Amino acid sequence: MSKKKEPRQTAAEQQESTLKRWLKDRRITEVECLVPDITGNARGKIIPAAKFSHDYGTRLPEGIFATTVTGEYPDNYDDLVSPSDSDMLLRPDADTVRMVPWATDPTAQVIHDCYTKTGERHELAPRNVLHRVLKLYADMGLQPIIAPELEFFLVQRNTDPDFPLQPPAGRNGRPETARQSYSIDAVNEFDPILDLMYDYCEAMELDVDTLIHESGAAQLEVNFEHADPMSRADQVFLFKRTMREAAMRHGIYATFLAKPMENEPGSSMHIHQSLVDADTGKNVFAGGKKGPHSDLFMHYLAGLQKYVPAAMAIFGPNVNSYRRLAFGEVSPKNVMWGFDNRTCGLRVPMDTPENTRVESRFAGSDVNPYLALAATLACGYLGIQEKLKPTEPMSGSAHSKGYDLPRSLEEAIVLLRKSRPLRGLLGERFVKAYTSVKEKENQTYFRVISSWEREFLLLNV
Repeated sequence: MSKKKEPRQTAAEQQESTLKRWLKDRRITEVECLVPDITGNARGKIIPAAKFSHDYGTRLPEGIFATTVTGEYPDNYDDLVSPSDSDMLLRPDADTVRMVPWATDPTAQVIHDCYTKTGERHELAPRNVLHRVLKLYADMGLQPIIAPELEFFLVQRNTDPDFPLQPPAGRNGRPETARQSYSIDAVNEFDPILDLMYDYCEAMELDVDTLIHESGAAQLEVNFEHADPMSRADQVFLFKRTMREAAMRHGIYATFLAKPMENEPGSSMHIHQSLVDADTGKNVFAGGKKGPHSDLFMHYLAGLQKYVPAAMAIFGPNVNSYRRLAFGEVSPKNVMWGFDNRTCGLRVPMDTPENTRVESRFAGSDVNPYLALAATLACGYLGIQEKLKPTEPMSGSAHSKGYDLPRSLEEAIVLLRKSRPLRGLLGERFVKAYTSVKEKENQTYFRVISSWEREFLLLNV
C-alpha cells in the first residue's frame, strides 16, 4: 500500500513551526510581543514561551494608536477608534524574532503585525502603513531598497527636566567641548558603551554597518546596510531600544531627540533610497544611452520635491523636530536637490550606475521609522504616477534659496491634512488619527511655561 501523503503546510503554519523551533532550540522562557506605536516605541505584552502562539494568540486595544507621547487622548478619540474600543489581533512576524541580550533569563522579542477581527491589516498600525505603500511598488514589479543613517547623542543622566542636557564624560573623565567630526579618538572615548552596543547588535543580528562621530559633542551616527524597507524599519526600531539599554548600563542616556541641546547640531535619519526590478534585481534608477539617470528616477525625485513639505509632520513628528530644521547648521531648508551636495535636502551621491540612489535628509532621528519610510516612498510613488519633472540640480549652496518647509508641527499638520494624494496612499483613517494625536501633543506642549518666559518676561512685561 502506498503511503498517504501528508498535507502541505501553509505559509503561516511553516512560520509557526519555524518560530516554535527557534524558541525551543534556545530554551526561551519568555517572549516580548512587540508592536511599534505611533511614536515608534515598543508596546505589547511579555508572555511565557509555553503560552506563545503564532495564530492571533495575543491582543491589544487599538487605542494604543490614538495615544499621545504624554499618554493622553485626542479630543476626537471616539471618532478614531471603534465605538467599543475593541482589541486588535496580533500575529508575529517570524523573520523578526531575536534574543533580548540584556535579559537575565533566556528571552525572545518578536515584532507583531496588527489585524482586525475579520483578518484584515489594521489601518492605524504604523507597520501596516508601510506594508500598504510597499504593495503599491510590488504591483508595479518594483522593490524599494533603503539604507538609513541614524544619528543620536550620548548625554549625562538627566532626572530633572528643568535642567539642560549635558555631554557625558568619556574615558578621560572630561566631557567633549569642541567639535569632533569623524574623530576616531573621540569615538574611542566611549568604547565601553559602544562595545556593549556592538555585542547586543551582534546577538540580535542587526545589520549595523559603520559607526562615526558626528559634529556634535558626543554625537554619533550608525549606518545600516541597504535592504528592503520593512527590515530596515524593524532594525532602526530595535536599535533604538538596544542603544538606550547599552547607554543606561553605563549610567548615561542615549537620546534620539532631534535637537536635544541648544548649542549643538540636531540629529537626523538620512534615508538612502533606490528602486530595483523585482525580477532582475536591476536598479531602475540607473540610466542608459539617454543619460546617467532614468526617467523613472527623475519622476521619483520630483515626487519627493513636490510632496515632502506635506509629509513633514511625519519627518518632523514632534514639536522639538522644528528646532533642528529651523536652527540646525546643516539641516535642509528646502526641497532643492544636487549631486553630492549636502546643503540640499535631496542629495544624489556620486556612485556607480548600479548604486544610483537619492538621499533624503529631512527626517529627524526622532521619527517613527516605519512611517518615515512609508512617507518618503509615498512621495516618490506619486512622482512616478504623475510623471513629474524635478528642478535643475543645485551646484552651489541650497541654503541661498531660503526656507520653504513648515516652521512648526502645527503648520506641518495642516499641510498633511490638505494633501489628498498622501492621505490616499497612507490611509485616510490613519492620517486622521495621526494628525489628531500630533495636534493634541502640540496643544499639550503649548500649555507649558518655559524657563525662557520665566527668565525674560516674569519681571519685564
